[in-house]
Amino acid sequence: MRRWLPSFILLALIWGNSFFFIKVALGSLHPLQISFGRMAVGALTLLVAVLATGRRLPRDPRLWGHFAVASIVLTTVPFTLFGYGEQHVSSVLAAIWNATTPLCTLLFALLLRSEKATATRATGLGLGFAGVMVVLGVWQPISGGEAVGSLACFGAAACYGVGGAYMGRFIIPRGEEPIVLAAAQLVAGTAELAVITPLAGVSLVEFDAPLTVWGSIVALGAFGTGIAYLLLYGIQRQVGVTTGSAVTYLIPVFAAASGVVFLGEHLTWNQPAGALVVLLGIAVIQGMVPRRRARRTVPPVPAVPAETDAAA
Repeated sequence: MRRWLPSFILLALIWGNSFFFIKVALGSLHPLQISFGRMAVGALTLLVAVLATGRRLPRDPRLWGHFAVASIVLTTVPFTLFGYGEQHVSSVLAAIWNATTPLCTLLFALLLRSEKATATRATGLGLGFAGVMVVLGVWQPISGGEAVGSLACFGAAACYGVGGAYMGRFIIPRGEEPIVLAAAQLVAGTAELAVITPLAGVSLVEFDAPLTVWGSIVALGAFGTGIAYLLLYGIQRQVGVTTGSAVTYLIPVFAAASGVVFLGEHLTWNQPAGALVVLLGIAVIQGMVPRRRARRTVPPVPAVPAETDAAA
């Protein structure tokens, strides 16, 4: 644990504060500009790491076609949706919606039949759905803006679920190094947004943005998108994908700390309560909640007749 726990906590800290930096950047930038900026900086960070370690980007055109699709559902669309979502909801609530990613991943894996449906997984999905309803506060009126923002953030988490299933089927089996996969994916996403953003009537770079906004973009790109990938892959090499994905449990904690302390955001009781139910559902799915085993009744050993003892 001493080898990977510091990286694990640092990863949760970086990703938890990503929602804070998105909120700061939204003060001057369009969501598309935030997505392009963080991916461009993240791609540059990982390209430097790829070159420094002596690796190369793949040259197979078909693989790059898969990267183009994966980048849409893993970076381009979800990054932009989180930007749109945080225009209407707090950074803390956006982080809570992000915590539903494992639920979405399993749901799409079941739909694609790459995972088998079991009673444990069904129970976990049911708990997760109930937690989402609690976070939404379905028993009380929801404003139009908050509903749109929540839907955008949940849509981003759903995109991660689709992207994870797509990567597992078409890209990961190719055997490329994880750092190479991440770099290629960000390069593809950066190229996509370089075309989409101007077509949407938005400039790629806002040169008049204040220094705090530029700092947020650099933090989102270099740390939240670039270095975070390196930390994640390092953890996965040491303890596996399941333990690495448990970082989801800590992200809302760090997001709540930065959102409440630095942004003055407020939480209603149902948001952290619903988040706990969602995380409980994820824990059940991942097998982190031990099941109670039925006690086995051991039949009594029959007494040995006296004459048998004597004969022996």
